[in-house]
Amino acid sequence: MEKNIQNKTQGITDMTRGNPLKLILAFAIPMLIGTLFQQFYSMVDTVMVGKYLGVNSLAAVGSTGAIFFMVNGFVIGNTAGFAIPVAQKFGAKDYSELRKYTMNAVYVGIFFSVVLTATVCLLTRSILIVTNTPDEILDEAYIYIIIVFAGIPVMYLYNLTASIIRALGDSKTPLYFLIVAALLNIVLDVISIQVMGLGVAGPAYATVISQLVSGILCVVFMVKRFYILKPEAGEGKISMRHIKVLLSMGVPMGLQYSITAIGSVILQAAVNGLGAVTVAAVTAGSKISSFCVAVTDALGATMATYCGQNVGAGKLDRVREGVKVATIIGIIYSVIVFVLMIFIGGELPKLFIDASKADVIEKARIFLLWNSGFYFALIFVNVWRNSIQGMGFPMFAILSGVCEMFARGIVGFAGVKYFGFVAACMGSPLAWVIADIFLIPGFLYCLKKLGKVFGEKQTREEFQYE
Repeated sequence: MEKNIQNKTQGITDMTRGNPLKLILAFAIPMLIGTLFQQFYSMVDTVMVGKYLGVNSLAAVGSTGAIFFMVNGFVIGNTAGFAIPVAQKFGAKDYSELRKYTMNAVYVGIFFSVVLTATVCLLTRSILIVTNTPDEILDEAYIYIIIVFAGIPVMYLYNLTASIIRALGDSKTPLYFLIVAALLNIVLDVISIQVMGLGVAGPAYATVISQLVSGILCVVFMVKRFYILKPEAGEGKISMRHIKVLLSMGVPMGLQYSITAIGSVILQAAVNGLGAVTVAAVTAGSKISSFCVAVTDALGATMATYCGQNVGAGKLDRVREGVKVATIIGIIYSVIVFVLMIFIGGELPKLFIDASKADVIEKARIFLLWNSGFYFALIFVNVWRNSIQGMGFPMFAILSGVCEMFARGIVGFAGVKYFGFVAACMGSPLAWVIADIFLIPGFLYCLKKLGKVFGEKQTREEFQYE
């Protein structure tokens, strides 16, 4: 029996044993590389559209960014939530329940993908109009984003399979498939634009096809490598009990991503009213910042899996230790970045802005200083929020997202009006601090509640997901 279990878990990382520091770094680094690589090929997409299709096409693709962020964010959060019970059951060594959750996650994912695709595709043109997309780029914007949204089932395919693979402790394999997809995406961009002449539809098709390939690769890998996921008799049935748990985890996490995006849209709209110089500066600063915060995103995703497995195993001491280690790593990183920004913060914007635009570069430098000075607060947001989610308290995710949206909304509606550019710089830092005020006591509450559950020797099934 022991040998059989070992065979089932071959190629999977058990994060309930071993040095937390080594485990967290080994898991987070591939996640980080994947995030950076994804940003890179997204930037390549943008460059190619701007270079070969012109300014209007670039504006058309760019104008859909906020809408795409909200929809894609929901898919990513949704599927990450579905994977948490899988991680918990793996930590508990309850492989039968693990397979039941996996199969029902597939069923729920199919349902969500169909409903979301139909809803979004029907509303897309109206959403573009409501968000004040200029008439001269409206048609191209619609062509691009409707193709991408028609591929929502493909988004679910890759993100769900990748999330399950990560839940079992393997963050490297999704990275490899992401790299394959990224390279394919770039090749298809060139072919569709320069050879086939498909216009903005080309990059859209390239995105969908490359994500389909990465999703198929994940499925093939899971089937061939992870015997532990092969359902036995009766384990592939639809179970409302398991679906209820999956929904309680996935829906709040999906909404948290979307709600956070709404706050960013409100803030961006306010910044747009400050003039071209400020918009250019904030855009450049935000691009640089997105690369810098990739480390915090990777640490957060790591802790969701780490805490999920260890809660499943009933090892709260390892949860505390892991969160402490991840937080220290993140704070050290944030201090290093802030110091670097003091010295080179004025040089980095020149990657995107002509050196002669001194006013834009100076504002971008100030924006980067304000944001990097509060990365320590972002560490708590990503590490502690994802840890809470992995522990089985998904409602805290959506509530913290509401806190961020509220803070950015206040800055967008009022702060920018009275304080201008300084308020724009403080939008995200304020959102992070407000979220921390909620998350830090929330994390302590979750630990206390789980301590009572495990202290009373209740079974995992008796634990009520909140």
